[in-house]
Amino acid sequence: MIIAHADWSARPGKRWMAVASGPDEALEAATPCEVGAPATLLRRLATRDDGPLLIGFDFPLGVPLAYAERAGVKSFRELLARAGKGELARFFDPAETADEISIGRPFYPSRPGGTRRQELVEALGLTTFHQLLRRCDRATTGRGPAAALFWTLGAQQVGRAAISGWRDVLQPALVDKEIDVAIWPFDGDLDTLLARHRIVVAETYPREAALLIGLSAPGGGWSKRCQRDRAGKASQILHYAELVGLTLDPALRCELEDGFGSGPTGEARFDTTLGLLLIAGVLAGRFPPGTPSPGEIRNIEGWILGQECG
Repeated sequence: MIIAHADWSARPGKRWMAVASGPDEALEAATPCEVGAPATLLRRLATRDDGPLLIGFDFPLGVPLAYAERAGVKSFRELLARAGKGELARFFDPAETADEISIGRPFYPSRPGGTRRQELVEALGLTTFHQLLRRCDRATTGRGPAAALFWTLGAQQVGRAAISGWRDVLQPALVDKEIDVAIWPFDGDLDTLLARHRIVVAETYPREAALLIGLSAPGGGWSKRCQRDRAGKASQILHYAELVGLTLDPALRCELEDGFGSGPTGEARFDTTLGLLLIAGVLAGRFPPGTPSPGEIRNIEGWILGQECG
């Protein structure tokens, strides 16, 4: 089997991936590497081994229910097939001004300066910014709310990563007849998908991953951007890896203990390693994947792997 996690960004140089492969009971993780060409990513991973591939991405999979209702979208799969075509031809082009925002062009703004979140709310026919959060994006007992999908400003924004991930990774893979791709939870329960499909894609959230593997919340006394703080979490991470049966190769252990260096890629390589450990924990049964019940949340909004589903 192969498990992988990609720390995604709209900028190619900030996309890093951690991969573990081997027998189900003896997966070994390698040091993170650059993602490479997005359109061929899933195909390249699928050819590494004969077993199933479970890969997590830290960009949203799914859209807010309030938006889907106004767009007449019945499923996220349907939206993926339509985005960039016909009436949604400019779906992936962030609006430059408030009057360009529409159901067919919901990402905003294309650049900073003189923009307000309320402009996005009003242009999409909503009443509050809260409606732009999926249920899994809302604050939990352990963390604050995640970023809203369609707002593309700020250090925590996810809109541009979603554009790149949907357009450059998922759309090419879903029409590639030589690979078999399922998207959790839209296509079914995780165990069923892994048994029936060559590749299963899921959404992850590194901040959620940090909490689930036993670290305190980033920002609460430590920062993922600080090499010393990252290195300070190495012993906890190594202990967790042992608990879930994930072996780390010597190079990865050294990187963890070093805090992934002082360079600009350290945070991304740390994050993608946390994501990989989260996936290993789900497969080991340490916590459930969190699959929502069939219905609008599962079909349209999706869910974050490992997050409790009430």
